[in-house]
Amino acid sequence: MTTSIIRTTLMAAALAASFNAVAADAPAKAEPHMQKVLDALASLGGKPIETLTPEEARKQPTPADAVMKVLKDMSQSTAPEAGVSVKDMTITGPQGSFPIHIYTPEGKGPFPVMVYFHGGGFVIADTKVYDASPRALAKMAKTIMVAVDYHRAPENKFPAAPNDAYAAYEWTLAHAKEINGDPARVAVGGESAGGNLATVVSMMARDKKAQLPVMQLLVYPLVDADMTTPSYVKNADAKPLNKPMMAWFFKHYAGDPANPYALPMKAATLKGLPPATIIAAEIDPLLSEGKAYADRLKKDGVTVSYKEYSGVTHEFFGMGAVVPKAKDAEQFAADALTKAFNAKGK
Repeated sequence: MTTSIIRTTLMAAALAASFNAVAADAPAKAEPHMQKVLDALASLGGKPIETLTPEEARKQPTPADAVMKVLKDMSQSTAPEAGVSVKDMTITGPQGSFPIHIYTPEGKGPFPVMVYFHGGGFVIADTKVYDASPRALAKMAKTIMVAVDYHRAPENKFPAAPNDAYAAYEWTLAHAKEINGDPARVAVGGESAGGNLATVVSMMARDKKAQLPVMQLLVYPLVDADMTTPSYVKNADAKPLNKPMMAWFFKHYAGDPANPYALPMKAATLKGLPPATIIAAEIDPLLSEGKAYADRLKKDGVTVSYKEYSGVTHEFFGMGAVVPKAKDAEQFAADALTKAFNAKGK
C-alpha cells in the first residue's frame, strides 16, 4: 500500500514537472491592448512573409496598418501626432543615393540629433512604416530625428545597409548645424534590424576613431543568428515576428555570419562603445539575444540601461497611440536620450 502511494506520488510529480516544462516553453499571452493590435493585423489578411518574394512581402499589411485599423475601429484620429515637422532629403553613400527624413520638434533649437534606422529584417519596410517611432521621440525628447531609408536586401546585400547607415551618421555630423542640430550631441538608434545598424554604426565609429554617438538606443536589436535560444524556441510561431520569418530575412540579407558588422555578437570586444539603452519585448524571438547583448556590453565596461516589457510583441515600440506599454517604452527611450544629451551638453 505504502509502495503504491509512493509510486502514485512520484508519477504525479513527474507529470507536473512535464506540464510545467511545456508551460515554460509556451508563448506568453499578449496583454489586452497588444492582442487588439494582433487581432487587427490578422484581420487584414496578410500572407506568411516567408512564403513570398521580397517584392510581395513589401506589399503585405504591417503592424502599423493594424494600429491604424484599431484607431479607426475606436473612432479615433489616424493623423500623425502634431508638434513635429518632417522634411525629406536625399544623400549619397557607397551604394549611391538614398532618402533621409528630418523630423524636427517645435521650438527654437539648436536641438540634439538622433540618427534613426527602421526595422524590417533589412528586406522590407521603410521609414514611412515606422513613422510613429521617430515622430514620438522627436517630440518627447525634443530631438531632431534623421530617419534613414538605407538600401535593402536582396537587391543590395550586406554590407550595403551598414555602409549606408554609417554614411548617414557622417552626413549628420557634418550637416547638423544646417538642420538646426547640435553636432556635438548626436545619438543613434533603431528597431530590430535598425537596432543592429545603430550598434554597428557605433562599432564603425569606434573602429575608425571617429566621433562616437552619445548614446545608442537599441529596440529589440537583431544582433545574432542563433535560432536555438530560449526565446526563439518559446516564440517560434509568434506574431508579428517568428522563426521562419527570421530565417527568410537571413537568407536574403546574406551577411557574413562571422563579421561583427553583420552580427554584433560576433565582435571580439564591445569595449569603447557608447552607452546603450536597450528595450525588449517578452513575446519576441529576439528577446534572448537582446538580453545577452546587454550583458556583454556591461561585461565590456559599457553603461547599459535595459528594460523588458511583458505581454507585448516585437514591433510594439511606436504603438503608443493604442498600447500603453508602448507609450511607456517611448518615454523610457526619450528620458534616456534627454539624460545622455544633457550630460554631453555640460
